[in-house]
Amino acid sequence: MDLLEQSLRKAFINRKEIGSQYDPKLIINQPEKKEFLLNNLQDETEKCVSFIFSIAFVTQDGLNAIKTYLNDLNQRGVKGRLITSTYLQFNHPDVFESLMKIPNLEVRLSEKRGFHAKGYLFEHQDYHSFIIGSSNLTMSALKLNYEWNVRLTSYNHGEIIHQMKMHLEEQWEQAIPLTQEWVTEYRENYIVEEITDLSVINDPPLKENYIVPNRMQEAALSSLKALRESREQRGLVISATGTGKTYLAAFDVLNARPNKMLFIVHREQILKDAMRSFQRVIGGSSGDYGILSGNRKDINAKYLFATIQTISKLEYHQLFEPDEFDYILIDEVHKAGANSYIKTINYFEPQFLLGVTATPERTDKINIYELFDYNIAYEIRLQEALEEDLLSPFHYFGVTDYEKDGEVISEVTDLKHLVLEDRVKFLIEKLDYYGVSHNKVRGLVFCSRKNEAELLAGQFNRLGIPSSHLTGDHSIEDREYEIQRLEAGEIEYIFTVDIFNEGIDIPMVNQVVMLRNTQSSIIFIQQMGRGLRKHKSKEFVTIVDFIGNYKNNYMIPMALSGDISGNKDNLRRDTFETSYITGLSSINFEQVAKERIFASIDLAKLDTIAELRKTYTKLKERLNRVPNLSDFKESNTLDPLIIMNRSDNYHDFLKKMKDSDQVLSDIDNKILKFLSKEILPGKRQHEIVLMKALMKSNSYMMTRVEIVQLFKQFNLDYSQRTVDSVIKTLSLDFYTGTLKMAYKGAELINIESEMIKFTQAFIEALKVDYFVEHVQDVLKTAWLLSKEFDQSSPLTRYQKYYRRDTIRLLGWKEQIVDQNIGGYVRDDEEKIFVIFVTLDKGEDFQGAEIAYEDALLDESTMHWVSKAGRKLRSPEIKIMQNPKDWAIHVFVKKSDDEGLDFYYLGEVQPKVDTIHQLEKPTGDGKSKSVVEMELKFKEPIESRLFKYLR
Repeated sequence: MDLLEQSLRKAFINRKEIGSQYDPKLIINQPEKKEFLLNNLQDETEKCVSFIFSIAFVTQDGLNAIKTYLNDLNQRGVKGRLITSTYLQFNHPDVFESLMKIPNLEVRLSEKRGFHAKGYLFEHQDYHSFIIGSSNLTMSALKLNYEWNVRLTSYNHGEIIHQMKMHLEEQWEQAIPLTQEWVTEYRENYIVEEITDLSVINDPPLKENYIVPNRMQEAALSSLKALRESREQRGLVISATGTGKTYLAAFDVLNARPNKMLFIVHREQILKDAMRSFQRVIGGSSGDYGILSGNRKDINAKYLFATIQTISKLEYHQLFEPDEFDYILIDEVHKAGANSYIKTINYFEPQFLLGVTATPERTDKINIYELFDYNIAYEIRLQEALEEDLLSPFHYFGVTDYEKDGEVISEVTDLKHLVLEDRVKFLIEKLDYYGVSHNKVRGLVFCSRKNEAELLAGQFNRLGIPSSHLTGDHSIEDREYEIQRLEAGEIEYIFTVDIFNEGIDIPMVNQVVMLRNTQSSIIFIQQMGRGLRKHKSKEFVTIVDFIGNYKNNYMIPMALSGDISGNKDNLRRDTFETSYITGLSSINFEQVAKERIFASIDLAKLDTIAELRKTYTKLKERLNRVPNLSDFKESNTLDPLIIMNRSDNYHDFLKKMKDSDQVLSDIDNKILKFLSKEILPGKRQHEIVLMKALMKSNSYMMTRVEIVQLFKQFNLDYSQRTVDSVIKTLSLDFYTGTLKMAYKGAELINIESEMIKFTQAFIEALKVDYFVEHVQDVLKTAWLLSKEFDQSSPLTRYQKYYRRDTIRLLGWKEQIVDQNIGGYVRDDEEKIFVIFVTLDKGEDFQGAEIAYEDALLDESTMHWVSKAGRKLRSPEIKIMQNPKDWAIHVFVKKSDDEGLDFYYLGEVQPKVDTIHQLEKPTGDGKSKSVVEMELKFKEPIESRLFKYLR
């Protein structure tokens, strides 16, 4: 059956039919599921050969959501058209300016009365697709609003497409071209509404003329109050830049009602702003507030705001008694490891000491958590702050850096190449293309070197873009002067090296440009955060990250997603699937930039003992104890499986960290190794549930009937095949070959008739408390990991599995060694056929006699080749010719660079009419027969994963 016909039958006649990539689809924004119209629009734009949109309302942020895709289309020579209007004067003049900067987009303006269209038509190689519904090209419509849209597909000769194209062409001919002259006239006549921002963080909401805390601040204040009520004297608040830490502190001081308060900052220019914020919240006489700095000495003030440079000096300590201040607050407290802070903290004895910071992690050996007695009163990171609408929405663009004669910018590129006039013009073109809110640039540019910042600022000035540069060599006065110029619009850019990473508030910044290698995810977020403060002059901030051939590119998805687990698959997924970002923000990568990140991920060494030690030490410092394995998962600090890739078990890992002097027997170590390698990944909950139940049982035994009841209780499959598989796993009867030998002696259960019980060796091991703690920790971690899998089915689509995992979870009676499986294996009794495919086998692939040409043709179709020597009469090919009652599963990985595990893509059905036999050359100059065919997935592959695998 034709694919489109198949999809139409599924959509309109029988939903049980096998679908294809052409399936009609109802699209509704569902933020809780990270499903948005935006993803569908980006997918269609990315793969089309032309397009035409008829959209009434367009905003700059909506346009931003597809700019990288339009750029990639432009690189391929693909053009598109847009019909819009001035209906209700919704479209701001700025968006028309932005539209004119897209070289492969032709725009016309409909003069049709009441123009309110919302349609997106895409031309592909041999079909058209279109999205029609209620959504305009605005970020609210693409991500947040409750909208209904339908995506449909038609062949080029279809009647509905014919009608649409005829109508659109008619409207196009009647519309007028967008020109600069038209925009100028429109702007002159445009009725400007004052830009308002109802939730600016620097000005908390008012209620009956009183300033009130936002929801995040209320939660933090409650936690701080509870700390003091429990007689704790120190507390730490971790809060993303721009989320109102100063106001939070003021609210808490208002609650604590100290007789005298000291607020310590590291830069004098912050003092006055902080003092004003406190006055707005606390009120009282202006005489209650004072400053202690190089210029002022208001030492008798009730609320004293001091620089650390001044208050840390001995002569100023002597002006105050140790208990002079009931409440002391330290801003940007991650700097508190410096000697000046330590001296001050050690001298004063307040009733309560509060530290606030966006980044408690230190690169030196100072433990900030320890300074505050490990009392984390509240924590809100970037993602949560966006969800709470505490920050300005942002549009991150990962763009391709300058390339000449095949040479790409890298961390070792000579300065002369960084400031080449051609590169500077390239940078300006990109910055102009991706633009800013309301087209008036106030930008910060982060460079890698001082002289680079100075020279680039000079180049921008010569090309008519007023700019300046600031480095650590400039005075405070110099910095304040340049910031004032930026805010006043006298300059458009400040080029800098690191000094604006933190502690500087320039809320008007609407573009952050990164021209340097990402050294750490912490610094990345700090620099991005310079533009995230809300301000009435902007609706969003643009982040433009120029991505060269940097070895640390893998840190970019790590920083944006907040996933620091070290799991490479997560990093790849967070690069090609960016719907994890919340609210009206978006993350987009140009295709080449994306490929550079993938290459960096492949090469990154994230699981070396040295790297693991760093992460382990940070978590230990935060917890003030030796972490359990489950702590890594619960804190989203590190994927526990990465630890297990480098150790036999967690006890073994702790010994490498020099944090355990306990001794376990060889058998105990083997048991923990088996649990850590086979049960810990959590791909099936049955073993976890059974182990926990047996450990709670006084007799350490259960009947098969009791096991079935146990699985029923947890809503798990309790078929005899599954129960047998679980028992064979824990008894090690499933395992063969080298794994059987490696685990020998680690059998956890014996089977006697219908009774299942722990082995005597395991019972003896359970007498050692330290061993029991490790077993319980493994089971707890496994349970946490198991939540990522669909436990209602043996396999979860798009999760990754090793070959032995697959056949174990599908109920094979015993393991088959990977080399004996090769490309596929089958169970004739249960009629299960499992196929494993490596798509990119590499130029020097030596794993087979012939060059296999397996390939994903589209989201619903795979081209598949049998093993060498197979003919049409071979048993497995006969199954493919008559697949009735067979379950055929396909697992795919992109290349061997990604490891030994495969993505599960789902069940397939062979297209019988495509099955044919042919001869393929072998390495010795001869040939062998193979059989090739097309396999149809019962459900199309998720589009983003398909594109990644392709």
